Amino acid sequence: MSERPLSHHEQIVRTLGMDILSGALAVGMNLPPEPELLIRFQISRTVLREVMKTLAAKGLVISKTRVGTKVQDPTHWNFFDADLLSWRVSLGLDDAMRRHLYEMRSAVEPRAAALAARRRTAGQLALLRTTLARMAQAGHDRRSFAEADLAFHVAVSAASGNPMMRSLAGVIEAALLASFSLSSPVDEATLQQAVVDSHAAIVDAIEAGDALRAAHAMTAVIESGFGRLALPDPDAP
Repeated sequence: MSERPLSHHEQIVRTLGMDILSGALAVGMNLPPEPELLIRFQISRTVLREVMKTLAAKGLVISKTRVGTKVQDPTHWNFFDADLLSWRVSLGLDDAMRRHLYEMRSAVEPRAAALAARRRTAGQLALLRTTLARMAQAGHDRRSFAEADLAFHVAVSAASGNPMMRSLAGVIEAALLASFSLSSPVDEATLQQAVVDSHAAIVDAIEAGDALRAAHAMTAVIESGFGRLALPDPDAP
């Protein structure tokens, strides 16, 4: 299914949002004055106000009387906003973003796997087996392997029976897919099989109803994938 074309308002929000995320509009910097933006985008003041409201709702900017509209510090940015995550992926995931994603997954996904071991249905177990088979059959196609990997982790979150965990997985799907593509082991057959086997260990534990084993298996998968990115440890002495 093709994506819905962006409205003119959405295109402007995306352009300014990506300028902020890329640093072209740096933290603390004032956005260009209103007349300049009106001419640049050929829009009315009403549309521009709506654009600024949208950017503010995402935590990217703040407007103050007689000061103007400034770019907010990243601590205010809503990284669970689907647009913001999509823009970040389009710009490329930097080391910090990949580490943040790993840390969040480590906190959530093992628990989701443990819950899935207690709550999964027969249909959900079958879906896990199907996505596992897709990973095994992906061959050297990096995109296919990453998409199957993503489908597997989303299926685990759904099997947890916790709608908030499933929603969280849905929000970060784009970032997960980008990360899985980077850590995909398709160039090494032995490593690829080891990754498939480690995911199979999660399914086996879920099928057996062993919550602790499922959590440990998920933790091992996340740490292994992060290790393949070979990122420096900022906490190392």
